[in-house]
Amino acid sequence: MSILLALLPAIGLGVLPLLLGKIGGKPINNILGFGFGSLIIGLIVQLFLAHDFTTGLSFWLPFLSGVAWIVGQGGQVTSFEVMGVSRTMPISTGLQLIGTSVLGVLFFGEWSGLSSKLFGFLAIAILILGAYLTTVNPEQKEDHSSSNLVSGVRILLLTSFGYWIFSVVPNMVNASAISIFFPQMLGIFTGAIVYAFVKDKVSFKSRESWLDGFVGLVFSLSSLVYIFSAQSNGSTLAFILSQLNVVISTLGAIFIMKEAKSSKQRRLTYIGLALIVLASVVTVFL
Repeated sequence: MSILLALLPAIGLGVLPLLLGKIGGKPINNILGFGFGSLIIGLIVQLFLAHDFTTGLSFWLPFLSGVAWIVGQGGQVTSFEVMGVSRTMPISTGLQLIGTSVLGVLFFGEWSGLSSKLFGFLAIAILILGAYLTTVNPEQKEDHSSSNLVSGVRILLLTSFGYWIFSVVPNMVNASAISIFFPQMLGIFTGAIVYAFVKDKVSFKSRESWLDGFVGLVFSLSSLVYIFSAQSNGSTLAFILSQLNVVISTLGAIFIMKEAKSSKQRRLTYIGLALIVLASVVTVFL
């Protein structure tokens, strides 16, 4: 039962891009949907599961990390449009793992020994190779798809810091994961509202924005289940299994969303995914 609990976040996070593709709409609709769904689950958790209400830095740092998450997610859903889910997810996951690992080394004393650092940076190199393999098209040279790839990667490079902030903030506050859940979800909601006001106010009236609220519910529930999985299985196993979401989303994009890939591209993508999962496992055990 505990292993099933650990797999649920991977399943939930893995199907998010597929649900967004099914509902349709623009990236701004996706972002608003995440905001609506996150606020609902955050309020429920605060009312029925959290034992207290955090104040001071224990509130504001998680809140701001939620706002930062919108930046990362905005880049990701925009990249879906530019270069597709099957290319975006491995690169986005790789950047998230690289960023959070490096920040952990620089500011939280992780990978403290020389051997840990050597294996850690080897894992990062494997991550980069894995992400690269998922993007390779050995049958074509410079084309429109290549231009889209460059644009998509640029977007992810400029926005993935939002995910890094969201991931490392829990290490910066003296509070339980469940008690900072609501501030983080409130930050996601606030960031989404501000993003929509600046980007496109008409999106508040769009049917897709409200339908994407269901996707926001799936995301926030997956994040909540991850907390319980870490308590039940330990943070190491919970994290490793959660990384399977990149496999689910990438394969779902190929087989369900029918994103075009040749047989050679598919083989390279499978190898790249395997390397990304392997590297994520290595980083956890350092």
